[in-house]
Amino acid sequence: MEDLLLLHGTIVTVDKERRIIEDGALAISGDRIVDIGTAEELAPCHAGKKVIDCRGKMIIPGLIDAHGHAGHALIRSIAADTNSLWMRVVTPTYYHYVTRDFWYADGLVSGLERLRAGVTTGASVITSMPRADDPVFAINHARAYTELGLREIVCVGPSGLPWPHPVTRWESGKPERRNIAFEEMIEGSEAVIEAVNGSADGRISVFLTPFTIVPSVEPSNASTPDQAINLTDGDRMQVRRVRETARKWGVRIHSDAFAGQIRMAFQDKENALLGPDIHLQHCWGISHEEMDILAETGTHVTHAPPGRSTPVLEMMARGISLAITSDGASPSRHFDMLQTARLFQSTQHILHNHDRYLLPPGKVFEMITIDAARVLGMEREIGSLEVGKKADIAIIDMRKPHLMPNWMPVHRLIHQVLGSDVDTVIVDGKVLMEAGKVLTTDVDAALDFGQQEALALADRAGLHAHMHDPGWGKLQRTFAEPVKPPQAPDC
Repeated sequence: MEDLLLLHGTIVTVDKERRIIEDGALAISGDRIVDIGTAEELAPCHAGKKVIDCRGKMIIPGLIDAHGHAGHALIRSIAADTNSLWMRVVTPTYYHYVTRDFWYADGLVSGLERLRAGVTTGASVITSMPRADDPVFAINHARAYTELGLREIVCVGPSGLPWPHPVTRWESGKPERRNIAFEEMIEGSEAVIEAVNGSADGRISVFLTPFTIVPSVEPSNASTPDQAINLTDGDRMQVRRVRETARKWGVRIHSDAFAGQIRMAFQDKENALLGPDIHLQHCWGISHEEMDILAETGTHVTHAPPGRSTPVLEMMARGISLAITSDGASPSRHFDMLQTARLFQSTQHILHNHDRYLLPPGKVFEMITIDAARVLGMEREIGSLEVGKKADIAIIDMRKPHLMPNWMPVHRLIHQVLGSDVDTVIVDGKVLMEAGKVLTTDVDAALDFGQQEALALADRAGLHAHMHDPGWGKLQRTFAEPVKPPQAPDC
């Protein structure tokens, strides 16, 4: 690994002073940033380093996606037009039709999408509802990110109810149906932690991730007060075992939460999945009481726009740390965090608050860099460009018509820059992509493999009924032919 000197770029540091350095320079030794300043100051001091000319470019911290879903990259658009069916389609698909090769292929495709968009750290929940019965699924996903050179948080844990949970495995090439008990999911999660947590020179982490913090109520939407009343024995068992396992291995916890669940979880003061070692995704429709609980416990929150009814500004006003996430790439999303941030800002401005001063571009950019690092407990290592931090960097080519004129760089980032404008990506001081060319894998081969595995999955699951492309003139036929979710195979 060569030491590097980035010269003559505009540096958006996101450091404590939020400095923007014109005609800047940044020096890297090993995996760390060792110097930042102007090109005039640094060039004479780092003569032995390999120079990357950044004229006409912007140098920013590597972007961070603190919540996404593995598997999404290879089922994109399926059931996109039938929102109420989507979870009923994809959950059985993930639990009964995926193979170990599918997860490696998805890791390559999703990792490449993130890499090319300047996302240097990404969380990946293994399926929509976490699946931990076969540790190789998560291990293969991490293997792909390791090969690409990215930083990944692999999220594994127990599924939602019912337990035991039916799954189908394909190691023999034929479907083999099993029922997996809660403790087997914990054991599978521990196997993933043991195998990959801290691997790839520390770039791969594992978070323990139950599907939701209270499994007995609605798992994907808000629960009304008459539904979310008292914790059940199953709720208390899950939270106790998750806490015990996280303490045993020294890992952080991540989960989904919706209205009613936070108030219920707080009933178990000893074990509640609330606190500074946890970040919760969504938090749709939560009450003022629940916001107070999040603030009191120091729990972090992550939000994917448009986010229905997440009280973003109310939480931020209480001092709750909050970051923007992709929530994955399916059915109609992407891993481009700059476009995701733009959607967040516009929905907050236009749909919710009608006030453009509440979330200026600088704050929005923080929510995909240093704020995202904070919710992951990684703010001392990544999320800003500062001496001593990891050299995780994205370099953006600003010499493009849609990015002119070259001024107000933070506004350019949030209002106009696309992931496809990223020119060069560095992680741990290693150049992974340069001048738009990925250096760590054969991109065409990876995409071919991903296409192959996606088609094989569709064949196994019978998903072709969900793959109509209505185009024009076919809408009536599509809507007139309702389709059923895939069923578990007969074994």
